Amino acid sequence: MRIKLKKGKQKDLIIKSKSGKPWKELAKRVGLNEHYLSDELRNEKHLISEEVYIKLCKILGSNYDKFILRKLDNNWGRSKGGNNSSWDNTKPLIKPKESVKLAELFGSILGDGHVQERKKGRKGVCYNVMIIGGLGYDDDYIKNYLPKLFKELFGENAGIQESEKYGWVRSVVYGKNIVKFLRNKGIKPGNKKVNNQGIPNWIKKNRNFLRACIRGLIDTDGSIHYISRKNKNLRISFTSHIQKLLADVREGLIKTGITPSKIISNRQIFISKKELINKFLKEVGFHNEKHLNRLNSLRTSAPIV
Repeated sequence: MRIKLKKGKQKDLIIKSKSGKPWKELAKRVGLNEHYLSDELRNEKHLISEEVYIKLCKILGSNYDKFILRKLDNNWGRSKGGNNSSWDNTKPLIKPKESVKLAELFGSILGDGHVQERKKGRKGVCYNVMIIGGLGYDDDYIKNYLPKLFKELFGENAGIQESEKYGWVRSVVYGKNIVKFLRNKGIKPGNKKVNNQGIPNWIKKNRNFLRACIRGLIDTDGSIHYISRKNKNLRISFTSHIQKLLADVREGLIKTGITPSKIISNRQIFISKKELINKFLKEVGFHNEKHLNRLNSLRTSAPIV
């Protein structure tokens, strides 16, 4: 259950409950991720849960019941279809043709996604595909952008799940047929590192598909930042502990005319040259609002010319 308070009262409740305490301490007491509490909830970007509301009132020694406008179910405003889907759903699936959008979705799955096919007690097997992000960081991408892709490509409604305690949000689609489709197209169910998962061949063969796949990968497992505190030039990074995937991304960037660094510490590559960052932004780009906002913020101190 979510609590909608009068404007400004959620922030007021949190600030007064903090009362000089470090954010880390207050977050621990109410069982939340520190950033989610200090930024997202304090600035009223999200509604507070009833459980956290009660804890904060207890810490403060006062309640804000008179400021409550209404109480809302946890699923309000979310994509509902996926939430109601059966974990072993075997209904017919729209099988999309190979395309730029499908390649991009594959990139997102290869980045911070997981394809699951596992036994679930005596009932049978649980089939799903999920893509996870940071709560308060990747919300628009996970809750809006990816569900639109799933719907457009497969006709499936993605469910949205989130954990305030652990600071994650994820988009999930259940069904045997979507897992089967992904497997047939080159993404094996299970642990990607154990499987030494790479970019599927059908994507590698087409430069447009390759660019889209890399965009999905960097939207989920990449970042944009300054080279260092003293060096305000921009750098795009991609990190993966899957050796084949890391090598495939590096080779894919080279194929598209964007030569990154060598693989650093067996887990990371960088794009640092201004002309290559320009080329990346023009030909690959981002669809994750987090990266776009970060880029605009950093550009004020590090203009790309």
